[in-house]
Amino acid sequence: MFRMGVLYLFFVVLAIRIIIELFLLKVIDADNWKEQAQKTETNNSIVKANRGDILDVKGRKLASSVPSYRLYMDMLAEGLTNDIFNNNVDSLSISLSRFFRDKSPAAYKRDLQIARQRGQRYYMVNSRRVSFTDLQKINNFPLYRLGRNKSGFIPEQYDQRKLPFGSLASRTVGKLYGESSKGGMIGLERAYDEPLSGTDGISTMKRISGRWIPEVVVAPVDGLDLVTHIDIAIQDVAEHSLRKQLIRHDAHHGIAILMEVQTGAIKAIVNLHRQGKGVYVEDHFNYAIGENNEPGSTFKLFSLMAAFEDGVIDLNDSVDTGNGAQRFHDRIMRDTHQGGYGWLSVKEVFEKSSNVGISKLIDKQFGKNPRRFVDQLYSMGLNKPLEIEIKGEGNPVIKYPGDQGWSGVTLPWMSIGYEVQMSPLQTLTFYNAVANKGKLVRPSFAKGLSRNGRLVERFSPVVIKSSICSRSTIEKVHQLLVGVVENGTATNIRNEKYSIAGKTGTAQIAKGTQGYKSGGVEYQASFVGYFPADQPRYSCIVVVNAPSNNVYYGNIVAGTVFREIADRVYASDLRMNRNKSVRKNFDNGVFPYSKGGTYNDLITIYKKLDFPVLERNVNTEWISTQATDAGIGFKPKTLPGGVVPPVIGMGARDAVSILENLGLHVQIQGVGRVTSQSLKAGTAYRPGSTIFLKLD
Repeated sequence: MFRMGVLYLFFVVLAIRIIIELFLLKVIDADNWKEQAQKTETNNSIVKANRGDILDVKGRKLASSVPSYRLYMDMLAEGLTNDIFNNNVDSLSISLSRFFRDKSPAAYKRDLQIARQRGQRYYMVNSRRVSFTDLQKINNFPLYRLGRNKSGFIPEQYDQRKLPFGSLASRTVGKLYGESSKGGMIGLERAYDEPLSGTDGISTMKRISGRWIPEVVVAPVDGLDLVTHIDIAIQDVAEHSLRKQLIRHDAHHGIAILMEVQTGAIKAIVNLHRQGKGVYVEDHFNYAIGENNEPGSTFKLFSLMAAFEDGVIDLNDSVDTGNGAQRFHDRIMRDTHQGGYGWLSVKEVFEKSSNVGISKLIDKQFGKNPRRFVDQLYSMGLNKPLEIEIKGEGNPVIKYPGDQGWSGVTLPWMSIGYEVQMSPLQTLTFYNAVANKGKLVRPSFAKGLSRNGRLVERFSPVVIKSSICSRSTIEKVHQLLVGVVENGTATNIRNEKYSIAGKTGTAQIAKGTQGYKSGGVEYQASFVGYFPADQPRYSCIVVVNAPSNNVYYGNIVAGTVFREIADRVYASDLRMNRNKSVRKNFDNGVFPYSKGGTYNDLITIYKKLDFPVLERNVNTEWISTQATDAGIGFKPKTLPGGVVPPVIGMGARDAVSILENLGLHVQIQGVGRVTSQSLKAGTAYRPGSTIFLKLD
């Protein structure tokens, strides 16, 4: 009975203990155990949003995230049995060897078998990343085609930021910290990182019957596309022209910026840095925004504006520049023209860019009270940064009387662009204000944000100052700027098609601690202005730093680039010709002809220009034209079969259309019309061959 009692008591205690544990489990610790169960049966992970693209003003991609993949295998996948692995490992090894071309099939088989024996859950098949197109091919390899469960195949996706147009505007477009998911580091990628990044989602993996099943809880919201004002065709012209000039003069670096006058929209911005002899790269430093230098003669415009506003001088006033040398305290100001200019009007002083003339005018009127002069400069806003969206803008330096470094020679030297500092973009913005009848508009790089090709947010132009000075002063300095090109230091860029207003600049740049001493001087050549001068639509600045071949004058080194950019923009922007009669020059002569093209395109163009077409009943898609004194004749243009057709003289679109329809792969360089083709016309070709076209 005692033994039975002990056994009975044991089971009673055990039952009580079980009841207590059940109570604790179901009531007291219920929430804790539910949380543990949730962690065990579910697994949350971040689903990255796709980063938006950066586009030019016409929707062409300047930066885009392109997926790439690295290949892994789970050698202990549930469906990867020994039979399946052994039956497919030979053919898989052959496929991998043929695709990657880095190891023999035997080496691949050995490595796969070793990884299988070790039970590696995340074995890297190959370290090389593959594109999405290549991944589609790899998915059809033996074993991998059986699916993820049976093969253990795990392609890991990485997003890489690509620049489809290479170096064009790459410094301004910017770059990311490593992979695209880590955010923008510089340029527009950084300035608009938040809308480009989008919002990440959360994916929950639930374990059901021993398998993890994905279940998206919060879907990611992909980033918006950033539409810029940059026109990649103009950007290409600007970079090509600047690069050619930098190579010619063996310069250290150079910039070019093209801005729309009324809106401040940046249409092109180039930053080229010398990496080696004849080699210039864009992705080094954004000199256009971040480099503050003494602007030199381009600053003379602001000096005269201050004097006009103060009412102390007028255009017809005159000054004696003497023999081209003038002493101010312990320093001598000199003109570049040997022997000097003698007596000059204010207009002539500016047109000839006389250092002595400008400094004598300013020193005479403001020497006893330099605060009046600097206050006028401050009232225009020259001492304030533009606060553009891209980080890295330098603060302008306009000394004030009493500041450290102010001396008796500061005023005359400041008047010609020394002892002050401005970035090229800041200088351009104030010249743009002159073209804009005094309205100072903040430079802008972005037009707006879009999704699926439709703008969801448009950025409006920002007016910094409604007027930097009086209208009479604007009219006076406009005359000065036109005179520089028509009669002064920049007559080399004058042309009959449209007028240019601008100013040359040739500045000595102090080199480090050597200052301006012999051997320490470098030059900076610049030209800044706007066009057409009578109805300004665009402003532009070109700066070439440290040209090394003893040619450093702004009109030659920088003005040439300005003219090439302006010519291309003028030719491509029909709005600048809309008030001019295109036909009037041909009423008494032969009408203009065009290169060959499609019938529909050419008939549309000639109809728009109101030129008579003599023959419209042409049944071929491609035609050539013939100009006569009565109009333009259309003739069928036959393309030879079985051989490479001639495309020299055609536009890029027409040439690419013809060649790709024949099965050729076309690569083009430059913009404009085709000037050369790598496969000669009339030669036989094989479909799939590559033909290179050079445009100019």
